[in-house]
Amino acid sequence: MLKATNLSKAYSVGSLGREKFYAVDNVNFEIQEREIVSLIGESGSGKTTIGKLILRLTKPTSGKIVFNDLDITMLKSLKEYYKHVQGIFQDPFSSYNPIFKVDRVFDMVREEFYPSESVNSWKEKVTGVIESIGLNPKEVLGKFPHQLSGGQLQRLLIARALLMETKFLVADEIISMLDASTRIDILNILVKLKERGLSVLFITHDLSLGYYISDKTVILYRGSIMEYGDTEKIFNNSAHPYTKMLLNSIPSLHQKWSNTDASLSGRSAPVGYCKFYDRCPLGDERCKNIELRKVEENHFAACKNV
Repeated sequence: MLKATNLSKAYSVGSLGREKFYAVDNVNFEIQEREIVSLIGESGSGKTTIGKLILRLTKPTSGKIVFNDLDITMLKSLKEYYKHVQGIFQDPFSSYNPIFKVDRVFDMVREEFYPSESVNSWKEKVTGVIESIGLNPKEVLGKFPHQLSGGQLQRLLIARALLMETKFLVADEIISMLDASTRIDILNILVKLKERGLSVLFITHDLSLGYYISDKTVILYRGSIMEYGDTEKIFNNSAHPYTKMLLNSIPSLHQKWSNTDASLSGRSAPVGYCKFYDRCPLGDERCKNIELRKVEENHFAACKNV
């Protein structure tokens, strides 16, 4: 379905832009059909940048992204690509123009991609899709964004994607602004979409949500993959010290918060070393030039201890 190979995105920083900051650094992963992959990491780890690269909202510095045997980094026209690949973002309110009713997001899809579709036929499709994601069309259509909740707006964005021939969805922190009960509803919708043939890149900083929904997990840190593989194996048999630190930082409902040292050291890892080197208690000279190594079947980690 989708494969990222040696994917990097660098930005010019420093005096006169002579230095380079790699938001994404030589990343490789695959997402198959009917698969949900969680991209997990701290703020600033490069998760959203990867999502933007897949959506061609920004271009990679190097590497490529292949979707169904098509290198999207070489595409000049993206209209056909956007029929199949769509994105939903963290703040649902920012995805709507507040001066227009929410119906406009559906009208724009018809005007841009299906101009030959009759208005009545399109309205029937819109009604059917809205009902399929658990909303009553009479309660949401004809309303302005401020008249609806964040959960309703996110569901409508999912409905918009379903009106197209969407095969791949980039879901970037789409439930972080919603309450707990609404979060589960949205996650369950994504699972149902997967059963219908949709693949999803689920970007989150919340490990518990990633565990709940995903088939595979990518653990990202400072633009590099620390661990990658089947979700169950990563959560139950984590191999990289960074993954272990993240799992140990999850609060438990049944005990009070204990002191966990997850602070940044303020240093940067030496060039060529594991990005987590400056924070890792096991770091030494063997941490240089470490690539993903096989831990077990469908489970890889970039660590010398594997």
